[in-house]
Amino acid sequence: MTQQKNSEFETEPNVRLSPRYFEAVAYASGLHAGQTRKGTTIPYVAHLLGVSSLVLEASGDEDQAIAALLHDAAEDCGGEPRLVEIEEMFGPRVASIVRGCSDSLVEDPTVKAPWRERKEEYIAHLQGVSVDVILVSCADKLHNARSLWTDIQRDGVGTIERFNAPGSEIAWHYSALLAAFELRGAPADLVIPLREVVLNLSTALDDL
Repeated sequence: MTQQKNSEFETEPNVRLSPRYFEAVAYASGLHAGQTRKGTTIPYVAHLLGVSSLVLEASGDEDQAIAALLHDAAEDCGGEPRLVEIEEMFGPRVASIVRGCSDSLVEDPTVKAPWRERKEEYIAHLQGVSVDVILVSCADKLHNARSLWTDIQRDGVGTIERFNAPGSEIAWHYSALLAAFELRGAPADLVIPLREVVLNLSTALDDL
């Protein structure tokens, strides 16, 4: 008779990361080398690693965790040609998730469409994307929202001035994203903390 493992004492990881994952860490680090989080001196790769960590903590698999590392690669580092390279290196599923997480795929990020237009289109787009995209996108937005809320608590609401939209627009954006993720059944491990931080952001930013 096979003895079943007691989940309380389970020590095996949900997913075993292969060398392919660590290749993606190096690739993402190279693409975003020299970039920092907006208005800070924090290396941008910290965000990518944070999003990938959230995906793994929400029981994501290796492809999803790799896509989390690369979710901004096409949007900020080369558009469609970058997606082709990602597919060649990490496969079509990863490339598809990265595409679904991108609100712009122009090669030159300085010529993106206006902020509000891109955000409205992206929120509508979430209704038709795969569960893979929902997982990675929700992890991305949670990490961003948490970072913003920490900055506001530490430095005050004036920190919002470093962004491309007023506080009320940013509050709208996160509230709309939360509604979209809830509608699509995003993992509770991500939605529960996102709901809490969105409430805090809305309270702080709605009147700005």
